[in-house]
Amino acid sequence: MAYGNTDDGVAETTTRGAGVCTEPSTSDSLRTFGAFLHALREHAGLSREEFADLVGFSKHTVASIEQGRRMPDRDFVERAEKALGNTGALRRAAPHLSRQAGLASWFRQWARLETQAVTLWTYECRVIPGLLQTERYARAVTESVPPVKDEERVAEQVAARLERQHLFERRPPIAFSFIIEQALVERGTGGPDVMRELLDHLLERSVQFNVELQIMPRYQPDHAGFDGPLRLLEAQDNRWFGYAEGQRGGMLVSDPKEVSIMLQRYARLRSQALNSEDSRGLLKRLRGAL
Repeated sequence: MAYGNTDDGVAETTTRGAGVCTEPSTSDSLRTFGAFLHALREHAGLSREEFADLVGFSKHTVASIEQGRRMPDRDFVERAEKALGNTGALRRAAPHLSRQAGLASWFRQWARLETQAVTLWTYECRVIPGLLQTERYARAVTESVPPVKDEERVAEQVAARLERQHLFERRPPIAFSFIIEQALVERGTGGPDVMRELLDHLLERSVQFNVELQIMPRYQPDHAGFDGPLRLLEAQDNRWFGYAEGQRGGMLVSDPKEVSIMLQRYARLRSQALNSEDSRGLLKRLRGAL
């Protein structure tokens, strides 16, 4: 289950049986890294606010990293190194960090598989997939869904989602396919400014050499996605996995027969959606109308 999230398993609780269990949002490696960063900052005689100004991140982000609740991204590590004397200690420690902070337990196995994927396919009918979200769109989605969250919780969940977008930079590259419903780019989530930024971002991603983005038009009587969103992943050994997520949990699918059904459905969805060129044309028209 996700607090204020309908995508990507960004959560701090999950359902087990009939109950709801608290899900830790940190790890020993994150806490250790955070404590080390805190000690280096204080040794340098910098307040949290001063350090935040030097590295170009908010003091809330710095606090979350120092307290082991947030995964530092590459930019943060590099800027922190420069601000704290270029010892190389943070840079050497960063690769050993657990990348599970902020992810629900039922999503973690899928997130681990993603990092080594050859192919990633996503059909979404509820919200723009987390891998394609902008920070402001992710924040609008997170803030929209009850229960009400404080700023720190919102920041943690948004950061956990955006951190996964490093998958686009991975080498060797992943082959991405996204199919999203037209209604998602017409809903106006976050208001016109947020949607303009989102549409610009989608157009940029859509021309990336390893990304195929298709829009499912509003009028499509023959639709293979009536059972809801789905994801498919090809691992390095060429084995395929599926993933399905609802409001209160997610399910990793490894049974070959079930995965085959999901593959058939995705193939049908690809044939029913607008092709890549027409999808970009639709996005450009929607962007121009805002």
